[in-house]
Amino acid sequence: QVQLVESGGGLVQAGGSLRLSCAASGRTGSDYIMGWFRQAPGKEREFVSAINWSGTSTAYKNSVKGRFTISRNNAANTAYLQMNSLKAEDTAVYYCAAHRSTVVYTGLEYDYWGQGTQVTVSS
Repeated sequence: QVQLVESGGGLVQAGGSLRLSCAASGRTGSDYIMGWFRQAPGKEREFVSAINWSGTSTAYKNSVKGRFTISRNNAANTAYLQMNSLKAEDTAVYYCAAHRSTVVYTGLEYDYWGQGTQVTVSS
């Protein structure tokens, strides 16, 4: 089992920045990738970004490329999502997820999920 806890969400003005963290505990290792997803009110959950264990492979949703950066610190069992130049349309609950894979995966069928953290961008 893997437990994930997100933090770092909040209210920010458009153009501002936030850094989300995802602390993992339990059985984690080099066969797990980490991903970030989001769900806005009335919309389906969508993929935002993912990273492999070594950090050498990443993937991003097109609309966040160049603004968001995913990273991970395996020694601290923590993944991060640095979000810059935030827009009102980035407002959503952001979820961290872990998936047993050595290849970055952009689908929704991740094995473990956090409880989510709210990000609100005011325009």
